Amino acid sequence: MRAIILAAGQGTRLRPYTNDRPKCMVELLGKPMLHRQLEVLRGAGVSDIVLVGGYCSTGLQADGTEVVLNPRYAETNMVATLFCAEALMQEGEDLLIAYGDIVYEPRVLDAVLHSQAPLSVAVDLEWRRFWEVRMENPLADAETLKLDEHDCILELGKKPNDYSEIQGQYMGLIKVRGDQVAAFRSAWHALDRQVSYDGKDFDNMYMTSFLQYLINSGWQAKAAFTRNGWLEVDTVEDLDQYHQMHKAGQLASFIQLSV
Repeated sequence: MRAIILAAGQGTRLRPYTNDRPKCMVELLGKPMLHRQLEVLRGAGVSDIVLVGGYCSTGLQADGTEVVLNPRYAETNMVATLFCAEALMQEGEDLLIAYGDIVYEPRVLDAVLHSQAPLSVAVDLEWRRFWEVRMENPLADAETLKLDEHDCILELGKKPNDYSEIQGQYMGLIKVRGDQVAAFRSAWHALDRQVSYDGKDFDNMYMTSFLQYLINSGWQAKAAFTRNGWLEVDTVEDLDQYHQMHKAGQLASFIQLSV
């Protein structure tokens, strides 16, 4: 298995913490987010790890990983960053894709690794419990995620009108089964570069838009469920709140982190 961690973004909403470092190198409870993720991956036996860097890429401190650069990081988004490492997506070898600004417990990763679906997507069933602690109106921040009776994803990444349209939270942790990696690459090449995807041009497409394209094309994308056990760190407010929750003894009920 090869893991690709997307770590090219500028992390503007985490400034000043990101003034001199990549977003994934910002510390959460005294340890860079990237190092926390690497510990979990390696603990599960995933040692072939590639980082796709861009902004402040010389600040990526991760021994034993390969670094690929997205030279257009300032004008592209997640999918474009991912395919900067296309040459390292090997047919027949499972491909794990992870955002660089998330941390998660081993059980979250295990659910994804043990799924045998063509596409496996980590989904938090108890997302609302945590979002209600983080913000006054979780619905304003959330995106749709609709499942069929077999726990396959029908829709994700859209603006919801009601909580009934959100059966879980997409987390930014995905596995492509090895025998589908070539088709995964081909699907990206087949995209129309001239149309918009959920309001974004091709270079700035969201990962959820690409996943939706695959689902609409007939791919089976199965949810790998968790109940909390992860965090995303997107803003200064996120980081400050997590530190405050930790001091108050509240964070541990949502995620177990070493300190």
